[in-house]
Amino acid sequence: MWHNAGMLTPFTQAITFLPTPDLAGTARFYGQGLGLRLARDQGTCHIYHVAGGAYLGFCQNAAVMPEPGRVVLTLITADVDGWCARLRAAGVEIVKAPADNPPYRIYNAFVRDPNGYLVEVQRFWEALE
Repeated sequence: MWHNAGMLTPFTQAITFLPTPDLAGTARFYGQGLGLRLARDQGTCHIYHVAGGAYLGFCQNAAVMPEPGRVVLTLITADVDGWCARLRAAGVEIVKAPADNPPYRIYNAFVRDPNGYLVEVQRFWEALE
């Protein structure tokens, strides 16, 4: 059924789009709070550069919000504690304080963004790549 994909041009970027009822609050959290660069402002949609070819997009649309806890965004960093301290100081809800998670061989924490999405701040014990 599947043909050899070797001749196709490989994917070079990925954008995960999520709905938001509050684009301005989302912009403050991801732009100012997390320091992500606004790569494209499409008016009712904002696309933020996370790293390499990875992007997050948020589009104004309160009608299609997923149930709380159904979406988890994971951001990888060597400084989980530093990011959590910065977010806590800015008044962001820390859902789970930084701690080792041995079954997954990670050190992680969870915060909640203005949309109710869980944002995991994580460090792998060994590099992913």
